[in-house]
Formats: sequence, structure tokens, C-alpha cells
Amino acid sequence: MRLAQDGRFRRKEGRTIIEGPHLVEGALANGVALEALLVSEDAAARAEISRLIARAARSAVVLGERIFRSIVDTDTPQGIAAEIAIPASRDVAGDSVFLEGVQDAGNVGTLLRSAAAFGIARVLLDRNCADPWAPKVLRAGAGAHFGLSIGQAAGPPPAKVVCAVAHGGKPLREADLAGTLCWVFGSEGAGVSAELRAKAQVLVTIPVSGAVESLNVAAAAAICLYEAFSRRARGS
Repeated sequence: MRLAQDGRFRRKEGRTIIEGPHLVEGALANGVALEALLVSEDAAARAEISRLIARAARSAVVLGERIFRSIVDTDTPQGIAAEIAIPASRDVAGDSVFLEGVQDAGNVGTLLRSAAAFGIARVLLDRNCADPWAPKVLRAGAGAHFGLSIGQAAGPPPAKVVCAVAHGGKPLREADLAGTLCWVFGSEGAGVSAELRAKAQVLVTIPVSGAVESLNVAAAAAICLYEAFSRRARGS
């Protein structure tokens, strides 16, 4: 219960809880060891759950529905959860993303999902971001966590720093996105700080109609990352 609810406890223990067949399957597919496998009584006999238990090659702890619901974070549990060790951040080649003060768990999870989809190798977050290993972030990430290096940092790693800003940047389609990039996305309200903007080699802005002032940070990140990904796929 504490792993599901307490970010400080998760960091201290270096562990978290994943919930649902999709996340458990994603962990197994990426070689993540399950420290414990939890199954609700109602789900234990379902074929999908039985296959996952067999694939995990370990016994499941079968819990009553009330106890299982008290552990997991969802209103409609899917009957299976697992405790895992939080994978350590690692140095990897390729483009990266740095998040500054992105506090909404759904936004962080969606950003991680977009990063994995568009070829990002590593995502770093500052201390003011939502916990990337919180249950809501894990659900929004839909398994993306297991294909990324995720860690905490005070600033972007060495690379061409590209900051996404609501106004005043180069239109995205015209921006120089060659080389190894570190994309920087800022908080939902204030955006990227002046300090980070000053360090950027490229400032980019997504042109929008006058109907809205700016885009949600997760939506903006998906557009930016897709633009760089598609250029490389075209060889341009």
C-alpha cells in the first residue's frame, strides 16, 4: 500500500507497484524481475491472468478482493499487480528529453509514452516533476517506462538543447533539428524557465490558431518529438 501511495517511500525502497495485465506483460517482455506477483481471487482463474503467472515463472499471492483493492490505485482493478525494483537510470546513446517542473502525473506518463514511440532513449526529470514511477504515471505511460532510461537530474545532459516555448521560438518546421538532441519541456503553467531558455541552442514554437494561446505540454511534446522522428525517417 505504501509503495502505491507514497512517493518518498518508493524512492527510499527503490521499488514500485505496477497494476494490470498490460504493465505486467510489458515488464516481463523487457526482462524486469517481479519481486512479488499479486492476484485477486476473482481474477486468479481467468485465462489471461493464468498465462501471465506461468510466464512470470513464480507463484502469485492470491488476495481477497477487498485487500487487493486496498493496495492498487485504480477504481476498477484488473486483478493483477506486481512489485518491481525501479530500474536504475543509465547512460545511453541517442536523443533525450528533460522535463522541468511538469507536475501532472498524466502529462508525465503521456510524455514518456510519446518519447518511447518516437525514438527517445532517455528521459530526465527535475525534482519538481511528478514521480515517474507513481501508479498514475505508469498507467499513462502504458509500458513505455520499460523501454526508456528514466532518471532525475538538475539539468539537461550534454547535447544540442532544444527548448519548446509557447511564443518567440523558431516555427517547428523551420527549426534545425540535426544532431543529438535534448528536448526540454517546461511546467504546465510557467513553461521553460528563463535559465534553461538561455542555455538552449534552439528555441522552437508550434504555430497554433488564435483559438487557443498554447498547447498542453504533453501534446506539444508529442508534436515536437514526431517532427524530429519523421525527419530522420525521411533522411532529412
